[in-house]
Amino acid sequence: MLSLFIWVPFLGVLLISVLPPSQVNRSRQIALALCSLVVVWSLVVASQFSLGDAALQFQESLPWIKNLGLSYQLGVDGLSLPLLVMNGVLTWVALYSGDAQIHRPKLFYSLILLLNGAVAGAFLSQNLLLFFLFYEFELIPLYLIIAIWGGAKRGYAATKFLIYTAISGVVILAAFFGLSLLSGSGSFDYGIVRDHDLSTTPQIALLVTLLIGFGIKIPIVPLHTWLPDAHVEAPTPASVLLAGVLLKLGTYGMLRFGLGLFPDAWEVLSPWIAGVAVVSVLYGSFAAIAQTDMKKIVAYSSVGHMGYVILAAAAATPLSLIGAIAQMVSHGLISALLFLLVGVVYTKTGTRDINVLRGLLNPERGLPLVGSLMVVGAMASAGIPGMVGFIAEFIVYRGSLPVFPVQTLLCMVGTALTAVYFLILINKVFFGRLPETLANLPRVRWHDRIPSVIVAVLVILLGLQPGWITRWSVSISKTLGIDSPSRTAMSWSIPSAPAADPPVASQFSAEAIEDFTPAPAVPAIDAASVSGRMPSMS
Repeated sequence: MLSLFIWVPFLGVLLISVLPPSQVNRSRQIALALCSLVVVWSLVVASQFSLGDAALQFQESLPWIKNLGLSYQLGVDGLSLPLLVMNGVLTWVALYSGDAQIHRPKLFYSLILLLNGAVAGAFLSQNLLLFFLFYEFELIPLYLIIAIWGGAKRGYAATKFLIYTAISGVVILAAFFGLSLLSGSGSFDYGIVRDHDLSTTPQIALLVTLLIGFGIKIPIVPLHTWLPDAHVEAPTPASVLLAGVLLKLGTYGMLRFGLGLFPDAWEVLSPWIAGVAVVSVLYGSFAAIAQTDMKKIVAYSSVGHMGYVILAAAAATPLSLIGAIAQMVSHGLISALLFLLVGVVYTKTGTRDINVLRGLLNPERGLPLVGSLMVVGAMASAGIPGMVGFIAEFIVYRGSLPVFPVQTLLCMVGTALTAVYFLILINKVFFGRLPETLANLPRVRWHDRIPSVIVAVLVILLGLQPGWITRWSVSISKTLGIDSPSRTAMSWSIPSAPAADPPVASQFSAEAIEDFTPAPAVPAIDAASVSGRMPSMS
């Protein structure tokens, strides 16, 4: 069942590669059809997913190279399932948003499918070496996409991305080998190495190594410098996938292999991890304010918003981990929407400089729909109630505040700064008088509108029905969360998720996550604000 997420895209690459020269234009249709199949299949898997079970589900296991400890082991749980679905949806969006007349279409769409399959394999792998193989394999197609279809400095940006990501993989592999060696198991199966019996000191050493490796991918400050360059030079589909999906490999790995394998060391290092989150949030926000390129503004906003995930992971309470997963999905959708819109603006105007652009919200000669959707994306990113960004950040803050109050308050400053740099962007680019040099811009076709409209609808819909994201993660968050009196004394306790899917559609969001029951030290708050009755907070 899970292998289809990997092998359908890979087989699609073979199918596209054998197309005759006269049929190369069909490669886009084939890629879209196969990606649609993957999206539908992900929804089928989600419909059969048991919400009350924190263990891996739909597992597949085949021996591969026993002498190396490498086996083909797949599984999905509440941590990987939301990211798996988002991978399929955003890949479809990226494929559809690509230029229909792009040169070398067979290679371009084949690389997109390879990227989709590799990312899915990383999210599903339950063998450390298998995860590493998929983690490293995904950098090849993205490197080629940037290097071939990127901007003027594509060679520099692609090479920088390749070097950073390759170093990330090597560091992660070193940690995996160290864990296998020190634990004495000789295995790389996640379920086996998770039961290691190591003292705190080697755990800390291995965890620091993993945090550096995954920190490059997230990216954290100061290991972030590859990201703005890659985004600026990448074509729009690549930027959508890079911000929407690929960065989540870093936060996913941090939770799965960092917190999941070394909870004792995690508790020791968590104040430092929270400090890194604060630095990333504030630095990313101030750097975004200083930019004049629309793409760089969105790129640096990603650095800041991924810091919220790091903060929630550092707190490691069950509620904050729900927030971390919700924030990964939220950021993936919002950043995809923003990069899609920036791509349309650049295509129609030929520039992304906010000091050059003016008045694009003009209803007659400008880009009114693009401007309206950009306002939606900016509001969602700034955490306006009623959109997915608000509920994700709210849960992150509420789950992290009892453990790291100062760090959480500093990260809240980043939310305010998000409103600042997006207000600057929107005010300069979309308001004011449209200059004659930008008058009578080419019309935005529905081909350009549909991807942005779809993602914008998801951003609003999931903001109104946040249970559609959070319901999957309740059980796994309780399992991964650190059960320590210092963390749980002031934090909310989370009841078990429902054992079966609710029979009524209205219960899907409103009752998917039951009320979070506060401990006596914290005043009771209506948990409906975290779930299905979100509009009442608008």
